[in-house]
Amino acid sequence: MRQFRVSRLIKQINIRNLDGVLVFDPLNIRYITDTTNMQLWNSHNPFRACFVSADGYIILWDYKGLDLLSSFNLLVKECRNSASFFYFANGDKTEMAADNFSKEVVSVLQKHCGKGRRLAVDKIQIHGLRALENSGIIVFDGEELMEKTRSIKGNEEINAMRCAIHACESGINIMRNAVKPGITENDIWSILHSENIKRGGEWIETRLLASGQRTNPWFQECGPRIIQENEILAFDTDLIGCYGICVDISRSWFIGNEKNITSTQKELYTEAYYQIQENTSIIEPGMKFKDLVFGGRPLPEKYNELRYSCKMHGVGLCDEWPLIHYPSDYVEGAFNHELEPGMVLCVEAYIGEEGGLEGIKLEDQVLVTENGHENLTKYKFENSLIN
Repeated sequence: MRQFRVSRLIKQINIRNLDGVLVFDPLNIRYITDTTNMQLWNSHNPFRACFVSADGYIILWDYKGLDLLSSFNLLVKECRNSASFFYFANGDKTEMAADNFSKEVVSVLQKHCGKGRRLAVDKIQIHGLRALENSGIIVFDGEELMEKTRSIKGNEEINAMRCAIHACESGINIMRNAVKPGITENDIWSILHSENIKRGGEWIETRLLASGQRTNPWFQECGPRIIQENEILAFDTDLIGCYGICVDISRSWFIGNEKNITSTQKELYTEAYYQIQENTSIIEPGMKFKDLVFGGRPLPEKYNELRYSCKMHGVGLCDEWPLIHYPSDYVEGAFNHELEPGMVLCVEAYIGEEGGLEGIKLEDQVLVTENGHENLTKYKFENSLIN
């Protein structure tokens, strides 16, 4: 898996005629080196960086230059002292720290790229960007490079994703067995956190679990609300699981005696279910992203106002490129590409009426194959809620 990722990145660097890429995003560093170091803290206090040259030489800047978290990976050739030029760490000398780092990068380019100065950079503090450009480096969009590179998964990445999904769904089963009227949303959400950690997972990106009237509109985060009898509970896993793989699936459950399911609850769930089924059915290699936007099952007008933020999106180490909009949100030229084997898409649906009592959230994780697609999500839907 590590070799596949690095080889793919080197190919993409050379396609763009770049001399190398410098990344600060913790997930891009994970992709290249398969290393982690205080991932969430690092996401808002960027002390790590990674350089990959066009011929594949990898340098990792890590805490105090320690290689104890990366020595297992022979693809990483050097481990250097931290790339810290954020204000908390450097105060009023941040600009100086950025200048010193840029000099180090220039030296790296001279050694490994000759006179090359064409460097892609993903996410960098403002003083760092200015310092690189002032040193004569021509900075290109590293975010585009990394998103396109990460979009195609190799066989071992897919195997890792299968493991992560299985682990996540095992946790969901335990959630399902525990949920009952009288406990809080936080009680149920804590189970998924616990089960994810037990199975080698890392963190959960959101708190998207809601019950009853808090399921409409969507995106209310879980809290101390007590779950009631005969209402909907909906959630979106959004978790970073084992091997650092994101598992992004959603389910909605009826909590109570199935005899008390209302016709409205069934109507909402049934529409969400068929949105997932029919929109998944059109996925195949070679399909243009625009055709995904305008193809599949049309969203009924009464649900359009509260539609989900996208119809589909890529997934790997987190939510990734591409984003497939609903027709109402389509921007011509933003995503002029097509599906390729090895891409993985999350097919999304939120169904709720503006001013309605409840809503339904469903989502599956789907692999684009050579001949069509494979739904990697195995967790069942609720037959009692489908008309």
